[in-house]
Amino acid sequence: MAIDRRKVLLYSSAAALRFLLFSSFPLLPDLLTGRAEISTPVTSFKRLQEGLFLYTHNVSPYDGGVFYQAPLLLPLFALIPSSVFSLTTALLYILTDLLCTESIIRIAESGIARSSRLFSSPRKGNHWDSLAVGAAFLFNPFTIATCLARSTSVFSNCAILYSIASAVERKPSRSMLALASAAYLSLYPALLLPPLILLCHDQTVGKTGSRPKHPRPPIELLSFFFGALAWYMILSYMLTGRSWEFLRSTYGVHLLLPDLTPNVGLWWYFFIEMFDSFREFFLGVFWLHLLAYVGGLSFRLRTQPMFVLTTLIGIFAIFQPYPSIADASLYFALLPLYSHVFPLMRYTFFAMATILYATLLGPAFYYLWIYAGSGNANFFYAITLVWSLGLSIIVGECLFAVLRDEWEIERPDMKGKDVRRI
Repeated sequence: MAIDRRKVLLYSSAAALRFLLFSSFPLLPDLLTGRAEISTPVTSFKRLQEGLFLYTHNVSPYDGGVFYQAPLLLPLFALIPSSVFSLTTALLYILTDLLCTESIIRIAESGIARSSRLFSSPRKGNHWDSLAVGAAFLFNPFTIATCLARSTSVFSNCAILYSIASAVERKPSRSMLALASAAYLSLYPALLLPPLILLCHDQTVGKTGSRPKHPRPPIELLSFFFGALAWYMILSYMLTGRSWEFLRSTYGVHLLLPDLTPNVGLWWYFFIEMFDSFREFFLGVFWLHLLAYVGGLSFRLRTQPMFVLTTLIGIFAIFQPYPSIADASLYFALLPLYSHVFPLMRYTFFAMATILYATLLGPAFYYLWIYAGSGNANFFYAITLVWSLGLSIIVGECLFAVLRDEWEIERPDMKGKDVRRI
């Protein structure tokens, strides 16, 4: 098999950059680990270390009320000798980033974003090279910062990308198992199940141009997903001393939001100001709001399930309970797949300027609030609103561009003409 020298150069340069930052600036990973923009209560490497300390001393990792992550991460990191812990974890996170990139490149090479079973873009000839799409992810500052901070979001992002790549390559069972792994680690990826099943179905049917003689029905894919999830739960139950307490300390934290540590999301400040008597009601409202996008987008964009997955990932980066820049980096990783519709976007400069503005001023506002004492929580929450606004504009613009691209197939006479929203 021929070796792709461009891909080797891409991977080696990205790995070398990350390793150079780990080795040349040994204090940088710990600094980034404490940043509210990168680490959240459910993805923090420091909290993982706290849980690992309790686990290795035969104490339940959930007794301290600090560790909120999946139990199966503990034996993985417990295998690493303490003498080479920093070096080994650095190599592990670098390798995970490379695996994410490999999945992205496989998705890009398939052309699924431009041409699916039920839809083919008239602009499909204008697209980025697959290696350029991978490079956009590897050298994204958000991706590099997440890798250096050793956030456990890296593992769930890798599982999501691998599940999409497997679906594109007509391996639905493997896709469901990977999505179950992501849902086990972070919960919210379970909402990607409907469009992923649609993608698996379209790819399987599209292989021969007609329905296979023995297609895998959705119920079989669901059984793979929930079966794998149940197996993870049983292993976690055995690992935690035959106790189900981990459910409340992992998934219960996502659903009930007991930890209101500041992050780049919209939930924490809202529930700080919320009266306790209304808390359960608004928790339900926020989760229903997040859930509502799944059905609506899957129905309206049935012909483009890959775009539904991309858009949902962008929406989750804004509206999930504990978002971070790792979630935004996952959305930005998939966005170049739709470079063929970039010319149809209208407010790209404003959106990117807003993201840049929030990225630069976010740490400053957090410092003024927490360390200098010259500000308050409104300072940081205001900049997180700007961050969410920027992401919302990008998601909305990409959605507009794809719908416009689809509409021009139905109305070719309107190509190149201005369209107003009514």
